[in-house]
Amino acid sequence: MTTLPLPARDYLPHLRALTASFADVARSADAGVAVPDCAGWTWPDLVTHIGNVHRWAAEVVRTGEPQKQAFATPVPGELAGWYAESAAVLLAALEEADPDDRCWHFCGTAKTKAFWFRRQVHETAVHLVDAHRCAGTTPVLDPLVSADGVDEVLSAMLPRITRWHEPPPLAAPLTVRATDTGHSWTVVPGELPALGEAEPAAVVEATAQELLTLLWKRGEATARVTGDEDLAWTFLKAPLTP
Repeated sequence: MTTLPLPARDYLPHLRALTASFADVARSADAGVAVPDCAGWTWPDLVTHIGNVHRWAAEVVRTGEPQKQAFATPVPGELAGWYAESAAVLLAALEEADPDDRCWHFCGTAKTKAFWFRRQVHETAVHLVDAHRCAGTTPVLDPLVSADGVDEVLSAMLPRITRWHEPPPLAAPLTVRATDTGHSWTVVPGELPALGEAEPAAVVEATAQELLTLLWKRGEATARVTGDEDLAWTFLKAPLTP
């Protein structure tokens, strides 16, 4: 079973594939379509957001310092072409970066540029799900990418959850298991729930992609729960991501 997270440069082929897929969807999208799980957004809002995030992240990687966020900056020119250019800017910055160099970021892991290789993969993967939902289709994500995205939420975002939300309620240990990759994570209660080791009161099982979309609140929640269902769903339905 692959150890997570991946080495930083191993994310680059995944990021190239995901950004190319997003650009493909962008070329045929209906500008008037609402984004189902992003309240108030239409398709152009989604593309504008992710393209600006790519450009912002590229500048953070280049400088190692926090940068002003302008995720709603209007797009000059044609939307799909601008997005493809944004992805190219990001990929070039990551290609040139040393993953071990110090760098600002907003999660609970080592402050190095390696963070952004991973974060931009999952930024793109989740918004690719959004893009396909706009089109009425479902993408098939690489199971390893999806499992790594689950790991990012539970190992990197959960330790910093109070930046965005109240800590999710958890009265007893909970295990989350990806049925297709074999990865599993146990979250234990405390002042702030965190990964640990304990006998779980409930086990949540689904494919890695189903778990990823569940944690990011995309689409209908699909998972099998054994043990204390109330405990499991109370935790999983709480906001866990920015």
